[in-house]
Amino acid sequence: MFDKLDDILIRLEEILNELNEPTVANDTARFQKLMKEQSDLQPIADAYREYKNCKQTVEDSLMMLDEESDPEMREMLKEELSDAKKRIEELERDLKILLLPKDPNDEKNVIVEIRAGAGGDEAALFAAEIYRMYVKFAESQNWKTDMMSLNENGIGGFKEVTFMINGRGAYSRLKYESGVHRVQRVPETESGGRIHTSTITVAIMPEAEEIDFHLDMNDCKFDVFRASGNGGQCVNTTDSAVRLTHIPTGIVISCQDEKSQLKNKDKALKVLRSRLYEMELEKRHDEEAEARRSQVGTGDRSEKIRTYNFPQGRVTDHRIKLTLHRLDGVLNGDLEEIIDNLTAADQAAKLTKMNEK
Repeated sequence: MFDKLDDILIRLEEILNELNEPTVANDTARFQKLMKEQSDLQPIADAYREYKNCKQTVEDSLMMLDEESDPEMREMLKEELSDAKKRIEELERDLKILLLPKDPNDEKNVIVEIRAGAGGDEAALFAAEIYRMYVKFAESQNWKTDMMSLNENGIGGFKEVTFMINGRGAYSRLKYESGVHRVQRVPETESGGRIHTSTITVAIMPEAEEIDFHLDMNDCKFDVFRASGNGGQCVNTTDSAVRLTHIPTGIVISCQDEKSQLKNKDKALKVLRSRLYEMELEKRHDEEAEARRSQVGTGDRSEKIRTYNFPQGRVTDHRIKLTLHRLDGVLNGDLEEIIDNLTAADQAAKLTKMNEK
């Protein structure tokens, strides 16, 4: 590990020297690549330098304790020694986490698909609430959201909604949200006051660029049709909506949110490319079954990951057995504690696996 850390310090120095050269800014691609590499390596280098400083403090304190006879000075040195040793343990763990292989998709934007499952209209209403939860979380992170497609049920619920979240690191924060979300509550339509259980599925997909996944346009069939539902007079009176069919897989994507047929076509292609990319990633994960089992949540849409219990005002994430008694806050987008705990659990699982090798 320490040889690798020493190499990182050397590489960071090389990057900084190159960035200081006047000509580097003329090559935009090279400049951006160097800045990205510096951004990735700087936290590791900072932690390693602090680690080395703490190790030096331990050595100096031990040497001074051998020579010091004054009781007060000895007590101060012992305290300094204890603090440095404790910090070394913390930094060793931090460095191991920082050196874990990075998910290449972590910095990407995400496309989110939410679909109503069991429960009819109640599931659709819950799907709309979960959509709003993610929109509010995105707002708290200063990320932008962009509606891709929406299929409503007429009473404010969403049978299906697809939208994009644009923001650096969106995938790294939201990738654990894929799976089945379950709600337990008394529906407004229930006269007997009985608690019903309904489900929705959430899929979090990294936005796929052409470089990630080449989409053969010969495999795609486009149809245009007149948009329906809300959207204004222009949307509803022109053939602006687009239906995209991917012939090899049978995947069908409809987009009608934009007034422009071209914009709807572009959105449909983004969704299709990301969905096919996710299928490719899932295939790779299946081929690495052992690695997949070590992760927190497989991203499988059939996996029940979380329950939102309204009568008791609690949210439970089943993967890490975390229960929070603040349902309203979570539904208002306060997902930080859940996401932080999921990230920590995933890192711990990966560290354990790494230590077993």
